[in-house]
Amino acid sequence: MTASIAGITTRRLELPLLRPWGPDVRSLALVEVVVERSDGAQGRGFSWTPSIGAAAVEAHLANDITAFALGRDADAATLWHPLWAHLHEGGSGGITTIAMAGLDLALWDLAATRAGLGITDHLGRQHETTTVYGSGVNLHYPLPELVAQVERWVAAGFDAVKVKVGSPDLADDVERIGAVRDVLGPDRRLMIDANQRWSLDQAERAISELAVFDLAWIEEPLRADDLPGHVALHERIEVPIALGENVHTRYRFAEFLGAGAADLVQPNIVRVGGITPFLEIASLAASHGADLHPHLLLELSAQLALALPGEHLVEAVEDASFEALGALDAPPPIAVEGSLVHTTGRPGLGLTFR
Repeated sequence: MTASIAGITTRRLELPLLRPWGPDVRSLALVEVVVERSDGAQGRGFSWTPSIGAAAVEAHLANDITAFALGRDADAATLWHPLWAHLHEGGSGGITTIAMAGLDLALWDLAATRAGLGITDHLGRQHETTTVYGSGVNLHYPLPELVAQVERWVAAGFDAVKVKVGSPDLADDVERIGAVRDVLGPDRRLMIDANQRWSLDQAERAISELAVFDLAWIEEPLRADDLPGHVALHERIEVPIALGENVHTRYRFAEFLGAGAADLVQPNIVRVGGITPFLEIASLAASHGADLHPHLLLELSAQLALALPGEHLVEAVEDASFEALGALDAPPPIAVEGSLVHTTGRPGLGLTFR
């Protein structure tokens, strides 16, 4: 029998952003979770959220999640579904799954560390490297600053980049994306992200004008939970639709994929509840023939991408990795070289926070 969960402790950190994501997003919040087994072994995970909800996440972990988990088997895959069934009356996603991720990640870290493996090899390595793309929360950047950012990505060796769209005046988006394509040249991949700013008609019009710049995908063109709107938009445009960073359960991913609303999905490993549901979503995407590219969390996403069959792009938001933010007290578990990322051999998740 698996050793049981004997204790769960949390610690909240605020990580100021080196490049604010807007006037109201100047820091990221992280809740470190340490789980202790009945045999004394420990694992470390985390929950994460930009600026909103960290106190609620920490309280959920300290109260409802701990009360349910103590004394149960310290096995992530065994615990996740009963815990979600216990909690979901208070909300099936959002705070519920974000908080659950802290414990799930800690349990996976414990298992991999005890096996003497990094999480990629513990899950079953499929690749030695995968592709990283440059990304920025940059709609508020003046055009010269946006161009300079893209020039940095090109100089760093990225073969693909993603920038924000959704300006009040579509002509500004056209000018900005044209300037970005000029810097990239014809051979690098260019993705755009509207962050849910458009209505269906606005999205159709904007994408019809922006498609001339050879877009690899349009991300979150509509409100994230607008399933009928995404289905309708998918029928009207040729540019692939990406979504999923604000989809929080495998059941919602199944609905979007089953309805043909998206060509590729982008689950955030923390927002969906950790590694256990992330792997289920990856299998679901594969069964529908949809690509999967994890959202943010470079140091964690890269390790999981290397454990999945197929190609999975990993998002590197400029100056927003845990390492760049000074959050780690040990070398990171991954290294980026040009457009490729590989693991560095650290056991478990390889993330210990200052």
